[in-house]
Amino acid sequence: MTSFRDLLGESLAVGEQFCLRLEERDGTLVADHPHDSSPMDIAVVEGLELLEERPPSEPVLVELLGKRVGSRIAGRVVGVDCNDSPSEDDGN
Repeated sequence: MTSFRDLLGESLAVGEQFCLRLEERDGTLVADHPHDSSPMDIAVVEGLELLEERPPSEPVLVELLGKRVGSRIAGRVVGVDCNDSPSEDDGN
């Protein structure tokens, strides 16, 4: 039996990586969630030391974490060159 939590986790894509364009909103780096079915945007709060500029001018590889930051799902930067990523979804 599929639980509500499982369905929500699928729509949020927890554990998946996406190539996303970040912007700064209220002091936090944020990206639109690449899945239209997701009820939450992404707050990128980990791996920021990999970024040379904030927000970065180019999309970066972000992994979605299983926790919230306010009304957003948390994410972490795992790479700054999306051309080397196994899944290329620019999220915009």
